[in-house]
Amino acid sequence: MTNEQQNKDEQYMRKALSEAQQAFDEGEIPIGAIIVCKDRIIARAHNLTETLCDVTAHAEMQAITMAANELGGKYLTDCTLYVTVEPCPMCAGAIGWAQVPRIVYGTADPKRGFQEYSPRVLHPKAECIGGILEEECRQLMQEFFKSRR
Repeated sequence: MTNEQQNKDEQYMRKALSEAQQAFDEGEIPIGAIIVCKDRIIARAHNLTETLCDVTAHAEMQAITMAANELGGKYLTDCTLYVTVEPCPMCAGAIGWAQVPRIVYGTADPKRGFQEYSPRVLHPKAECIGGILEEECRQLMQEFFKSRR
């Protein structure tokens, strides 16, 4: 990965972290997502499972819906999804169906992440990169769950 791409990935992940912080402030599990198309943010979202009383209202699902509405189609073939935590199998399935070619996440989720349960669920040509601003993403999750105990 080039230095320029690394800088872009970090810049967009900071925007996803801002969404995650908003979720944290609202009492939601602090996961944020951004979808970028041709260097333009077309969707921003965070978890809304508590707010909407909907187990499917994950940040990625909300962002995919927004991006599809913005583009006027269900396929996100020119997009990159940035998400603060590795997607779960449900979200990874939706990412695969939407044909997102590039997924960038912050911290792994060894308990609920898709790579443990369904590592081939993404589109076969999709590129998946983890560990971008990993420490910041992990700390926000740990702080949230520590405050809940």
